[in-house]
Amino acid sequence: MGWLVYGNPEWRIDFDDRVLAHLQIAVMTKIRRNEAFQMSWHNDKASTGRTAIWLHPAIPIMFQFSGSREPTINRAWVSLLVQSASSSAGLRVLPEPPADSGVTTP
Repeated sequence: MGWLVYGNPEWRIDFDDRVLAHLQIAVMTKIRRNEAFQMSWHNDKASTGRTAIWLHPAIPIMFQFSGSREPTINRAWVSLLVQSASSSAGLRVLPEPPADSGVTTP
């Protein structure tokens, strides 16, 4: 289980390493373009609801992984995440689609 550390004071947001690796690519794609956007996810199964934050290129962000192995990247998933980040709803943590879904990464 890795986490995303955001802002100052820092917020630590826990994600599975595989999910976090894909979020890292999507988030950094938007930040490289100097684009601010919203990100939201459903809270863990122990609680209800969801959480949303505003991501901006000027705010510090760090991706911390608990494991040492880099996962294989599903380009279709990255593409879906980047597309959602560009929508009015913002980046949503979406379930992983099949890797052979034919979607290409921007």
